Amino acid sequence: MLRSSLVLLLLAYAASASAKEFDYNYFSLSYGNIEFDDINVDGDGFGLAGSYAINEDFHVFAGYEAAGLDFGIDASTLGIGIGYHTSLTPVVDLVASVSYQYIDFDAPGLGDADDNGIGLGVGLRFAASEEIELNAGISYVDFSDSGDDTGFGVGGLYSFNEAFALGLSADWSDDATSYAIEGRFYFGR
Repeated sequence: MLRSSLVLLLLAYAASASAKEFDYNYFSLSYGNIEFDDINVDGDGFGLAGSYAINEDFHVFAGYEAAGLDFGIDASTLGIGIGYHTSLTPVVDLVASVSYQYIDFDAPGLGDADDNGIGLGVGLRFAASEEIELNAGISYVDFSDSGDDTGFGVGGLYSFNEAFALGLSADWSDDATSYAIEGRFYFGR
């Protein structure tokens, strides 16, 4: 017991010794795959997102994704909101957000369907080292017409330098599963 406690203490000390301040000023480009659970439809697409710190505790963010799905269906999502972030430890930030969410589907022969709602999220950013960041979070969206959706996501980023990081992420929600690769460009460091 004492040995495992000492190992945990040393790991915590090593992580805090290599701590870096998290940056909330960035834009990112992503490519991903999405699979809908209840219907046999999947596809891939691109995304563009960004974040800007307006002070020490708050940031604004936006994201847009467009995907081409099976059977010629096009889907796009847009989210814009404000987030709160605070340090829990030198290597962990808590992030909470509220956002406006919009989704649009266009199916050949069936027309266009869209919906909007309010999104809430909470997550953690963990600096595993100077180069590696891990993150996890839970999100909830309440759409006007389509009901609600709860999701869980995990990801990781590897920083090649102060201005560029490359990452992988996975998200699971009530309705879909998605995987993405992301290039993140920091402009506030």
